[in-house]
Amino acid sequence: MFENLAERLQNTMSALRGKGKLTEKDIDVAMREVKLSLLEADVNFKVVKEFIKHVKERALGQEVMESLTPGQQVIKIVRDELQAIMGDKESKIEFNTNGITYIMMCGLQGAGKTTTTGKLALQLKNKGKNPLLVACDIYRPAAIKQLQVVGESVGVDVFEMGNKTDVVTIAKEATKFANSNGKDVVIIDTAGRLHVDEELMDELVKLKEFVTPQEILLVLDAMTGQDAVRVAETFNGYLDVTGVVLTKVDGDARGGAALSIKKVVDKPIKYVAVGEKMDQLEVFHPDRMASRILGMGDILSLIDKAQLAYDENEAAKLQEKIKTQSFDLNDFLSQLQQMKNMGPLEDLIKMIPGANSKALKGATVDEKELVYTEAIIQSMTQKERENPSMINGSRRKRIAKGSGTSVQRVNRLLKQFEDMKKMMKQMSAFTKGSRFKKGKSKLNFPF
Repeated sequence: MFENLAERLQNTMSALRGKGKLTEKDIDVAMREVKLSLLEADVNFKVVKEFIKHVKERALGQEVMESLTPGQQVIKIVRDELQAIMGDKESKIEFNTNGITYIMMCGLQGAGKTTTTGKLALQLKNKGKNPLLVACDIYRPAAIKQLQVVGESVGVDVFEMGNKTDVVTIAKEATKFANSNGKDVVIIDTAGRLHVDEELMDELVKLKEFVTPQEILLVLDAMTGQDAVRVAETFNGYLDVTGVVLTKVDGDARGGAALSIKKVVDKPIKYVAVGEKMDQLEVFHPDRMASRILGMGDILSLIDKAQLAYDENEAAKLQEKIKTQSFDLNDFLSQLQQMKNMGPLEDLIKMIPGANSKALKGATVDEKELVYTEAIIQSMTQKERENPSMINGSRRKRIAKGSGTSVQRVNRLLKQFEDMKKMMKQMSAFTKGSRFKKGKSKLNFPF
């Protein structure tokens, strides 16, 4: 998401960054480019107009024109205003502190509502909640079966009564089930249509009146751009939704919906679905997203991903191994696998402040190479993994044969491992250097 917009805005901002002094003409030229960039990203025209007005007013003020670094000040203003468009801060799920929390999921067919329901259940389960999924889509063929498959894949119970019972009765019986089975969150998957109609909305209103949910989350397909914003306006008019979940953002290079919804509908984006896997639902952080659009990185999200991918106890053991220089091929394989769990390398690079993401575009962890690496290491004996220096020519031939690879691949892997060990040794020596012994400075390396 925002790929095209980010590239254009970054080019425009870099032209300002190098200027020692800014004129009103410089600001006008930059704002014209920003305006075109936003419109091409399918951002709502009224939102663009208000955005440009605010930025220009602030950019021509004293704080910029009399600053020693006016270009950087303008970039900061653009970043602040981008954040304001998307919401000042992260919007969290409201939980019922005195009983069950009810979450209604609504939206049109094809937006990914049922899958998103499962993703949300998994995320809440991982945070210690005990969710229940409720099948209230009684019209779409196989909708109940789909929710059951999704529920099974994330290890969450699904309550259903078939498609012959009305949704209010299903919700009533689901509440009884939740109370008797210790469920603290009930997530209701409701019916969608190919378009908004009165029958659909009336049913959702009745369900809302009975359940009185803490959250009504509207699931929208980010790739539909301004259509998503219009759908949001209609649903909000009937239901007064509490937040939005944007799906398919990994396929949307423009980002118009994300930059328009908060301002047009005045409802926060709470989550974004960044892929098809069940763990690919992320909390939406407006501040982090604004920084990423302008190429400032997103180190906090990178840390979040690392914490999810890396086991804390394993990380402590690994740090000790690096200190004692006992890092072996078992650890090497483990690190490659955990790095792969963090997602595509291209996405991670974009989160690093100052990284040249354009030069590294398309960079990925080659999954085939990882398969070969795993096969080679698993074809070694335990002693060989712990002490790779003992692997001579005949052993290399045996390992290559056992892994279905070649001696050249085995040689390449062993060289990569030795190079990594040398680098770790150098870093370890650096942190023990005299200039760190006397002071309080400490370096921790995340590998």
